[in-house]
Amino acid sequence: MALWSAALGAVVALAVVLVTADPAGKLLFAILAVGLAACAAWGALARPRLAAGPAGLQVRGARGATLLPWGQVHRVVVVRTRRLGRDVPVLEIATVADALLVLTRLDLGAEPDDVLARLQELRRRS
Repeated sequence: MALWSAALGAVVALAVVLVTADPAGKLLFAILAVGLAACAAWGALARPRLAAGPAGLQVRGARGATLLPWGQVHRVVVVRTRRLGRDVPVLEIATVADALLVLTRLDLGAEPDDVLARLQELRRRS
């Protein structure tokens, strides 16, 4: 939903650029259109950030993917935090090396509770 909103916002901002006569307004809306389009493209290309298999977890980031073997995974839990008046679940993955990965529903492409159940099942099998 957020990615579609950003893409739609970029289209609307571009339409404003094309119809307005104000040079300063054109510049500001052009910057807005480029920024929203970049956010939508990044979100579409970078998702989902987490993949799991028998070998472990693969986490994608700006510099590529990193494989995290199951032996390096210390804890995987869903934590609920209160944001803007509502509970937001996030998936926290703690590693043996004291790194903490925090992934939202937008990062995962699915509900964190569903991802946690699947990860626990995969970890038991391997």
